Amino acid sequence: MPQYRRLLEGGRTWFFTVNLQERRSGLLIEQVSSLRDVVARVRRKYPFTINAWVVLPDHMHCVWTLPDQDGDFSLRWRLIKTGFAKQLPRQESIRENRLRRGERGIWQRRFWEHQIRNELDYSNHVEYCYINPVKHGYVSAVKEWPYSSFHRDVRKGLFPEDWAGPVGDAALEWE
Repeated sequence: MPQYRRLLEGGRTWFFTVNLQERRSGLLIEQVSSLRDVVARVRRKYPFTINAWVVLPDHMHCVWTLPDQDGDFSLRWRLIKTGFAKQLPRQESIRENRLRRGERGIWQRRFWEHQIRNELDYSNHVEYCYINPVKHGYVSAVKEWPYSSFHRDVRKGLFPEDWAGPVGDAALEWE
């Protein structure tokens, strides 16, 4: 079994990708209000700053900054995932190994994290969050996707509303 090593120093900024188990699901958008409520509850008890967040139907990306004396992002994700799952009826298919552990079949077990190294890395990851709905073909312009902190950042003057402009199919070939 692999050993996952994580640096848990406080005051750091992190990029995360968190996926649903069923990657063709629309659950996160269908239940976005529940997700927001759970995140707000977790933040009240275990604060963190949301630098950027985008919710797509089956996964989400975000950039967080943790408090100086607390680097336990795994606890926060466990509470968010568990709290969200508890708000949903048990109708997902659950594999035998998850049933034995008392787990639900909603989330992938792990998540991707990346510690932000510098300002350029920060900008690149925030922009990655915001362009993601366009990249996946859900919208043709960032401003059209409602489940994103992009709109908050536009109100704060951090991004122009037409940032990245309308993006056609040819522009997506950069991948």
